[in-house]
Amino acid sequence: MADIRPVLAGQKALVVGVANQDSIAYGCAKAFRTAGAELALTWLNDKARPYVEPLARELEASITAPLDVGAPGELEALFALIGQRWGRLDSLVHSIAFAPKEDLQGGLLDCSAEGFAKAMDISCHSFVRMAKLAAPLMTGGGTMFAMSYYGATKVVPNYNVMGPVKAALEAACRYLAYELGPSNIRVHAISPGPLNTRASSGLKDFDLILNEAAQKAPIGELVDIMDVGFACAYLATDFARRITGGTIYVDGGANVVV
Repeated sequence: MADIRPVLAGQKALVVGVANQDSIAYGCAKAFRTAGAELALTWLNDKARPYVEPLARELEASITAPLDVGAPGELEALFALIGQRWGRLDSLVHSIAFAPKEDLQGGLLDCSAEGFAKAMDISCHSFVRMAKLAAPLMTGGGTMFAMSYYGATKVVPNYNVMGPVKAALEAACRYLAYELGPSNIRVHAISPGPLNTRASSGLKDFDLILNEAAQKAPIGELVDIMDVGFACAYLATDFARRITGGTIYVDGGANVVV
């Protein structure tokens, strides 16, 4: 692991989306903790809780709570807890996405209106809702992150409905960066290269995507969750204080190769 100094010591970071030790969100949480930040972590439901709680203990998370962004009141309860315990927030990492299996695995033409709306609500609009609740806690400024993918800007076979949804997420990051900039809150869309996560396992022929990314990347290697995490940790520091609104690729340079 990289030798990271505690450049985020004293900061408070909420990381949403940890499902297991292979999650991008876990890589972000571990990187933030390595850099000295205090953590708040969530689990989706009772089924996920036994997998997340040991990771929360490992990372010494001081706040843990359930969070299903589709369940009324849970998002508000989480931010009320953060306000009560911490009184402020410095960083927010949104690393959740969902589409019904039948809508994800079929082509866009076959995606139902209900499936499209569900994917957009969980994967995109929930970030807007989080930003609205987080911003009042970022009294000294802060940083927000949302996880995107290359399929937001180019067609990736079998990515289907998630392509338009991630495109909307990247646009939301730009508009939030514009609206929150006067409050010294920076917003980033992070676009990792393909990773073996539970979420990616739902994509058809994902192994082919992995192999192609490794071949295209100028660095010649696939990225891992810690690469993504350390990129976010850097962007949360004052070293990146004038960076906001863009899509940051963490993919070994694969996105620049046709």
